[in-house]
Amino acid sequence: MELQSLSQSFSDKLGKLADKSLTFSPEQIECVCVALQQRNDVEKLAIFLWSLPPGESLKSSESVLKARATVAFRNGDYKEVYSLLQNNTFNTSNHTFLQQLWFRAHYNEAQIARGRPLGAVEKYRLRRKYPLPETIWDGEETVYCFKEKSRQALKNCYKENRYPTPDEKRCLAKLTGLTLTQVSNWFKNRRQRDRTPYS
Repeated sequence: MELQSLSQSFSDKLGKLADKSLTFSPEQIECVCVALQQRNDVEKLAIFLWSLPPGESLKSSESVLKARATVAFRNGDYKEVYSLLQNNTFNTSNHTFLQQLWFRAHYNEAQIARGRPLGAVEKYRLRRKYPLPETIWDGEETVYCFKEKSRQALKNCYKENRYPTPDEKRCLAKLTGLTLTQVSNWFKNRRQRDRTPYS
């Protein structure tokens, strides 16, 4: 059964939650959590999580943990977000989403405390004050949004050829996980820096 139609059938069941005798397999629970998150339907996701029976097997499910963190964030329960993200290990495929959740939770807390929107410098300071937990980070330092391995690959290629072809740039983008535009801009900026004499 296709994910979309499976999600719709479970969404229909969610509408009838007055009858709490619904039962789902662990695979169905994960599927519903993923589908509702993809649709950004946090309200139904919260109702669905609330309807689940307490059970140890579900507590370690990454889809359920991610869903719980999403609902906690939407409800402003940032302590729960931090607890879930710090005390559970997540697959790298979820790191980007969970890293954004981590920082946005800290930004929101600070905004509420200060009573005004945060500027770029304040957000930077919060990121330094509250570094990512190891559970949602591979430990590789990011400089100007580029991971060190990506920067090293770009530098190595630059040593060989300052003007890579579009095909070489595409290959480099795939290798580094960057976009073609990021790779092109990096080379353009690097050539410009090399041309500009230092004062």
